[in-house]
Amino acid sequence: MQQEYLPFKDTGYFSSLICDYLDEKSDLMPFYNRFPKLENFEAQIEEKKLSFSVQSRITLTEALKKQYENLETSEATIQNIERLYSENTFTITTGHQLNLFSGPLYFLYKIISTINLSEELKQEYPEYDFVPIYWMATEDHDFEEINYFNFKGKKFQWNRKAGGAVGELSTVGLDEVLELFSADLGSSTNAEALKELFKKAYSDHDNLTDATRFLANELFKGYGLVIVDGNDADLKRLFVPYMEKELIDQKAFETVSETNERLVGVSGDYKIQVNPREINLFYLQENLRERIVFEDEKFKVLNTDIVWSKSEILKRLNEAPEHFSPNVIMRPLYQEVILPNLCYIGGGGELAYWLQLKSYFDAVEVTFSILLLRNSVLIKTEKQAKKLQKLNISNEDIFLKKDAFINKKVRQISNIDIDFSDQRKHLEQQFKDLYKLAEQTDESYIGAVKAQETRQLKGLDYLEKRLLKAQKRKLSDEVSRMTDIQNELFPNSSLQERNANFSEFYLEYGKPLIPSLKKSLQPLNQEFLILTL
Repeated sequence: MQQEYLPFKDTGYFSSLICDYLDEKSDLMPFYNRFPKLENFEAQIEEKKLSFSVQSRITLTEALKKQYENLETSEATIQNIERLYSENTFTITTGHQLNLFSGPLYFLYKIISTINLSEELKQEYPEYDFVPIYWMATEDHDFEEINYFNFKGKKFQWNRKAGGAVGELSTVGLDEVLELFSADLGSSTNAEALKELFKKAYSDHDNLTDATRFLANELFKGYGLVIVDGNDADLKRLFVPYMEKELIDQKAFETVSETNERLVGVSGDYKIQVNPREINLFYLQENLRERIVFEDEKFKVLNTDIVWSKSEILKRLNEAPEHFSPNVIMRPLYQEVILPNLCYIGGGGELAYWLQLKSYFDAVEVTFSILLLRNSVLIKTEKQAKKLQKLNISNEDIFLKKDAFINKKVRQISNIDIDFSDQRKHLEQQFKDLYKLAEQTDESYIGAVKAQETRQLKGLDYLEKRLLKAQKRKLSDEVSRMTDIQNELFPNSSLQERNANFSEFYLEYGKPLIPSLKKSLQPLNQEFLILTL
């Protein structure tokens, strides 16, 4: 097992906002609480301890016990749930959608990062306990984002009509997906294990929440992972005061809008991930999750006939908080209100929108979590590693976009020089002399000199491109071998972790896959891991 690293900014796959955050650029410091360094967790613990009540711990722990009633789990997970009663126990959290069969490979990396950071913190702060949490996005309603997974370049999709929160969807029909998937898996020991895992998750459970909980528990229960379903009446009751404030004061809209302006003011390269609504809550019923809006002095649920006065909606909220659902702006706040959480671990897009929320958390007086970019990994087989070495392809090379990759490698392996940089410099120097001559004789000729310079430089560019194209044809076999290995490692010209499903690698490595990843991932080492297994 070989581990190599590449700075995130050198991969070309991470935004300038995230790269600047990792570089601790001073302009970004107002947008987060503490940077994810081991020594910064002490102050985070003290701050969270002061704001998280004993009653909240009791409510959380009792709710989790109910959620785990029908699930066979490990002693490590049971002990971690019990530990949450104690004021010396804190959580490290990641979240993920209920993607079919876990979806993209980074599902594993998110959870392993969370587990490993919990263990690392325990070593540094032995007087405390740290519980790794996987927050299931059971209330999402974007079915098209989660209804498939990719396996060896093929898309396995669950086709059905869907409405409301995805966690409540019936798993009826997924046996057809299993049948198609099984045909591609083959009959090896690892293939049979994958078939059994899929069957037990989706055929033996009635809804997507229970199926996903089972799947994540089977993969990670040995490490004490605790899985949280936020779509829970008791947990939402803890969040009622904040939902009331949202309906009445609309602080999220005010503060996040102002933060967005400040972020764009720091750099025009920063992209705003989410924009707040005037009201950032949905109304939730069976087969229904629709936005709540305030119009004509009434609260309304879009695309329904549901209408309330102010007093009526507050009464409904207090009577049945389970029917109210936070959107992407309020979901992080909900998580931090009901968990004794210290750190949120997410991908680049997630951290980008968390950085929009610091002022909102301050306004409602909730401790803002430490934000940690999850581990990212490119897995190579030993065979692929040897092929890359034979083709003299470096880690930096393999991350290049396809055209840049081909052009660079063709220039390297070509027996002629296809870089016209020297000729371009020579030509530019000649025209500098011509500009001086025109200035000394007749300045009206400067425009003509400029036009000629532009024409000749374009001519050089054209010749260089023609020569490069000719060399690509001449070296087509070598180019084909190089692009084949890049396509294997970057399916659909995307990061492997964002495209492939874990089953592709479980088929190859079996049960040792997750222990090997766990051994390799270092959550506080903020670099991209290239791992040869």
